Amino acid sequence: RGIPLLIIVSGVEASGKSAVVNRLHEWLDPRGLSTHAFWDETDDERERPGAWRFWRALPARGTTGVMFGSWYTKPIIDAAIGSRDLDALTDEMHRIARTERMLTDDGLVIVKLWFHVSKSVQAKVLTRRERQEKKARSGKKRRRKEKKSRLSSLAKRFSRHYDAFAEVSERALRLTDLGNAPWRLIEASDRRHRDLTTGRILLECMQQAVAKHEAGPEPAPIEEPCDDPAGSPTVLDTVDLEQRLERDEYAARLKAAQARIHELAWQLHNQREHAVVAVFEGWDAAGKGGAIRRVTSALDARLYRVIPIAAPSDEERAHHYLWRFWRHVPRNGYLRLYDRSWYGRVLVERVEGFAPEADWARAYAEINTFEEELTRHGVIVLKFWLHISADEQLRRFQQREVTPWKQHKLTDEDWRNREKRAAYESAVHEMVARTSTLHAPWTLVAGNDKRVARVQIAETFCERLMRAKRSG
Repeated sequence: RGIPLLIIVSGVEASGKSAVVNRLHEWLDPRGLSTHAFWDETDDERERPGAWRFWRALPARGTTGVMFGSWYTKPIIDAAIGSRDLDALTDEMHRIARTERMLTDDGLVIVKLWFHVSKSVQAKVLTRRERQEKKARSGKKRRRKEKKSRLSSLAKRFSRHYDAFAEVSERALRLTDLGNAPWRLIEASDRRHRDLTTGRILLECMQQAVAKHEAGPEPAPIEEPCDDPAGSPTVLDTVDLEQRLERDEYAARLKAAQARIHELAWQLHNQREHAVVAVFEGWDAAGKGGAIRRVTSALDARLYRVIPIAAPSDEERAHHYLWRFWRHVPRNGYLRLYDRSWYGRVLVERVEGFAPEADWARAYAEINTFEEELTRHGVIVLKFWLHISADEQLRRFQQREVTPWKQHKLTDEDWRNREKRAAYESAVHEMVARTSTLHAPWTLVAGNDKRVARVQIAETFCERLMRAKRSG
C-alpha cells in the first residue's frame, strides 16, 4: 500500500534492544527492511546538521526502517551526563516533536519503543556479561570478546548514571509522547514478555495504518493564507526595477565582490565552522543561471556544487519532499547552490496543483523548521528571488525565440507559467512573508538590469559570509 514504517528502538542499557532488533529481522521480510545503528558520529556527520544522518536513513514508501538509536539518543545522553541542561533538552525535544509531526503528516508511521529494566536487573545483566567475558578471554573467542567488552563498558558507564538517565528519559518521553507518534513502554526484564509485547504492539500499529489507509485520508486542517486580495500590493512591488548600472561601475564592483568571495570561501573551508546553502528562485528568464555563474566563477571548483532542481525522481517521490534536499546539505567548509529549491512546494506545486492544498499549506512551517536546523548548526542560508517585470520577461522570451544558442532555454511551459503570473505573484508574496526569518531572510533582487542583479547577489554573498566570520 505504499505506507512507510519507522521503528525507533530506545531504552535503558542492558534491556535487550539488540536482541529485539535481531528478532524483528526474523519476523519481517528482509527485502523491505533496513536497520541503521547510530553509534558515534563520523567526521562526515559531525560537519553537518545533526538531523542529516537521520533524514538519510528514513524508509521509502512501502518499506520499513529500524533506527537502533535515533534523534533521541544524543540529547538524552548529554543531559544525563551534564553537558546539556534540562532547558536545552526541552528545546531539543520540542524540535524533535515538530520533525515527527512533519513526517507523520506526510504519511510515515512512527512506532517508538522504549525498553525498560530496573536498576537491579541492569546490574545483574552486566554482572552476567562480565562473567561471560572472562570465560571468553582465550583462543578463538578473543575477537568476539573484544566486541562484547566494548559494548559492556559503554553500558557500565551508563549504569553509573542510571538515576540521572531515568530522570532525563522521563522528561524526554513526556515531551514527545504525542498522538501522532506515541511512545510504547515495554517492561524488558523477561525476554519472552519483551519480545511478545513488541510483536503485539508492532502488529497493532501496522493493522491500524492499513485500516486508516483503506478508509481514505481525513480532511486536513488548512492554514489560513496571508491576506492578499486580488490586485493588492505585494512584496514584489517594493523592488525598484528602474535601477541601472553602467558597464564600468558594474565591472569594478563585480570584480571586487568576486575577489572577496574567493577569499572568504577559502577562509570558510580552512576554518570548517560554517557551510553555505544558497537558493536561487525567480521568474523564468530572470537570470538565475547567469547570476549563479558569476558566483561560481569566483570559487574554486573543489569547494562547491550546483544542484539543479527538476521534477522529483521515483526515489525522491517515495520520501518526504524535503528528503532530496537534506541529501545535498554540505559539510562544513563547502558550498551548495540550488537552482530552484524546496520552495517549489509553495510555488509551482501550489499554483499548478501538483500538491494538495493541505500539503503546500503546511510546507511554510516545515521549511522554516528545515532552515532553522541548518542555521543552528552554522550553515549560512542565502535566499534570492530574482524579480523582473512582465514586460521585461516578454522581451527576453522573444529574444530567446530568435537567438539560436538560447532557443533551448524557452519551453511551452514557460509560456504557460507566464499566463498564471498573477497567481505566482500571490504565491511569492505569501512565501516571502511567511519564510523570511531572522536566520534565513529573503533577498529580493531587482533583475530588469542583469548587471544590477549580479552585483547585488555577489555583494550580498560577501556581506553574509563576512557577518558569519565576525560572529564565529
